[in-house]
Amino acid sequence: MPTLAIDVMSGDLGAPECVPGALLALARTPDLHLELVGDPAAIEPHLAQASSPVRARARIVPAHDVVPMDELPRAAIRRRKGSSMRIAVDRVKEGAAGGCVSAGNTGALTAIAHFVLKTVPGVERAPIMSALPAAHGHAYMLDLGANVSATAEQLRQFALMGSIVARDVYGIATPRVGLLNIGEEDIKGHETVQAAHALIAASGVHYLGFIEGDDIFSGEVDVVVTDGFTGNVALKAMEGLARLITGTLREEFTRSLGTRAVALMARPVLRRVGAALDPRRYNGACMVGLRGVVVKSHGRADRTAFARAIETAVAAVVQDIPGCVARSLVAETTQGS
Repeated sequence: MPTLAIDVMSGDLGAPECVPGALLALARTPDLHLELVGDPAAIEPHLAQASSPVRARARIVPAHDVVPMDELPRAAIRRRKGSSMRIAVDRVKEGAAGGCVSAGNTGALTAIAHFVLKTVPGVERAPIMSALPAAHGHAYMLDLGANVSATAEQLRQFALMGSIVARDVYGIATPRVGLLNIGEEDIKGHETVQAAHALIAASGVHYLGFIEGDDIFSGEVDVVVTDGFTGNVALKAMEGLARLITGTLREEFTRSLGTRAVALMARPVLRRVGAALDPRRYNGACMVGLRGVVVKSHGRADRTAFARAIETAVAAVVQDIPGCVARSLVAETTQGS
């Protein structure tokens, strides 16, 4: 079981949610050890409430600076060397931690991770990849926000890495890959997706072609490829829709005595639906293509969601996603030549 470095100061909620989230992850994973990176004065009060066995597996790594949520990526690299985010990534580079988690500024985390850890050979930019609910299981989508724009070649690399992770880590024998577009027809889309369409088709992955937004959840594809701008907008739209559905159901089922009685009978079903659509269940997206494990948590993650991001990082380290991607890319390149 790995030791992980956790940036507990960043994000919209910071230590009051990140530290309890880290303790929750420790309680659920008995062999896990965490380095809590941040201001000791902000961390200690939360640790004092933990049980002795959990507290024994949490160590504070001091950091007295935080990357603001509006910090420009280049400024974060230059000015925030003592920040909780930078130190957490540095711990991975030094080998002291198997991976790191942060809920902070996505652009800054992407820039710092690329600067400190570098990408594996054959990868220009590391995208953020995560599982999303879909019919009969999950779809794995990338990029979810690390790279606002992407070239056609980078989208080809995203497709290849997504296919590798879906196959070698998640056990899908032949992952079906789709490129997100405004239509399924070959004539649709701008020049970049058109060029990427041709490159991915020739890359050797099981490519189904263009897909539309509703196909993300259809169960017809296993890997959804897009740039970080489009992927992040789609992700936030999904989260908003999930909240709308659950909020509307709650409002309607409490509208009258009769609907409350119906809600009581339907409670088991409603709980299962609510759990399946809860965005917190899918929090934590791994940057694939780096030489180390970096997991991005939602900036507004509460302790439940942040614990889930840490569990995602544990899985990424145990399954050695960086090594898996690096080895498979070498093998693919060798076979292609």
